[in-house]
Amino acid sequence: MKCVLAQSRFALALVTVAVFCTQLPAEDWPQWRGPHRNGISKETNLRIDWPTEGPPILWTTNVGTGFSSIVVSSGRAITIGNRDNTDTVYCLDADTGEQRWQYSYEAPLNDKFFEGGPTSTPTVDGDVVYTLSQTGNLFCFDVATGAVNWSQNIAEVASVRVPGWGFGGSPVVHDDMLLLAVGESGTAVDKRTGELLWSSADKDAGYATPLLYQRDDKWFALIASGTYYHAIDVATGEEQWRYRWLTRFGCNAADPILSGDTVFVSSGYNRGSALLRLTAGEPEAVWKNKDYQNQFSTSVLIDDYLYGVDGDTTGERRLKCVELATGEVKWSEDGFGSGALIATDERLIILSETGELVLADATASGFQQIARNSVLMGKCWTAPTLANGRVLCRNADGDVVCVDLRP
Repeated sequence: MKCVLAQSRFALALVTVAVFCTQLPAEDWPQWRGPHRNGISKETNLRIDWPTEGPPILWTTNVGTGFSSIVVSSGRAITIGNRDNTDTVYCLDADTGEQRWQYSYEAPLNDKFFEGGPTSTPTVDGDVVYTLSQTGNLFCFDVATGAVNWSQNIAEVASVRVPGWGFGGSPVVHDDMLLLAVGESGTAVDKRTGELLWSSADKDAGYATPLLYQRDDKWFALIASGTYYHAIDVATGEEQWRYRWLTRFGCNAADPILSGDTVFVSSGYNRGSALLRLTAGEPEAVWKNKDYQNQFSTSVLIDDYLYGVDGDTTGERRLKCVELATGEVKWSEDGFGSGALIATDERLIILSETGELVLADATASGFQQIARNSVLMGKCWTAPTLANGRVLCRNADGDVVCVDLRP
C-alpha cells in the first residue's frame, strides 16, 4: 500500500510539473526588445495575486549610473553602468544577482540634461556578448568568462562623429554581421573579428536600434539619423530610400515598429507619429498626427494596437493605446510619467518613472490594471526585462531589482 501511495504521489508530481511547464514556457531575453525584437515575450501565466507588500524580490544590486537595459541568457543577466567616468559591463547570476564577471574601461558620464551613463543594451549571441558605449567603444566578450575576444572604437574605425547624447542604439546580429546605429545610416562589422564591412556618412546618428526586415527575399534595415529614417541593404549598406523626419535636437530615439508592409515611427518634441506604407521607392504616409509621441520609450504592438508612453519628460505624459491602422487614441491613462513597458501576448508589464511595477491587460477597450506595487525608488526610464518568470528593473542610479512573478 505504501508503495502504491508513493507511486501515486510521484505521478501527481510529474503531472504538476508538466502542467506548470505547459503554462509557463521559459524564455530568455538575450537582446534589446527581447527574443523576438518586438518587446513581447511568449511567456504566460505570470503571478497576478501579489501580496499587499508587493511581489517577491529575489535579489537587488547596483551597477552604476546609466539607462542600459538588462539582457538574460543561459542564467546570466548582463548590463552596463558608469561610476567615476568608468563604464563597467556586469555579468550577474540571474538567479542570485551574484557577480560572475565584470569588465571596466574609461568612459565619460556625459550627463547632458540627464544623469548620463550608458544608454545602449548588450546583445548576447551564442557564446559571446556585444556592447557599445556612448563614445563608440565596441566590445565582443566571451559570455562565460568575460574575456575580450576583440574590441575597437567604431566611431574612429568608421570615421564618423559621436552624436550629442552618445551612441544609444544596441548592436543587432544578422548572420555573420553586427549592425550598429553608427553614422548617418548605420555601420556593419564582421561579428567574429570586428572587421569593418561598410559604414555611412559622417552625420549624426539617431538613438534608436536598427530594425531588420525582409522584402523580396532580401534583408534590409530601418535606421534613424538625426533628420531621416533610412532604409539600407544590410549586405552592402547601400541606401534604398530616406524619409525626412525632423525632430528638435535630432533626437529620434524610439524604435520603428514593423507590421506587414507598414512601419510605425514616432518621436517626441511635438513631432508626433506616422504610419508609413513600404513601397518599391520612398514609403507613403498612411496617416500622421501629434496625438501620440514616443520620446524615447518604444511602444509594443499587440493585436493591431500600440501601447506606449506619450509625451516628453518636461511636459504632460500619459500611457496610451492607439489603433495602428488609423492613429486613433483608444484610451489614455495618467500616473506613469516617462516610464517604459514591455508585454506578453495578453499583459502589459509597465515600470513607471517612479519605480512602480504594473501589470495590466493588453486590451483596447480601456485601461485595466491587474496589479501595482513599488519595486524601486528614483528615476526609472529603462524598459524592464521578462525572463523565465522574473522581471528585472533598474533605475538611473543603477539600482537593479529582480522580481519573481512565477506562479
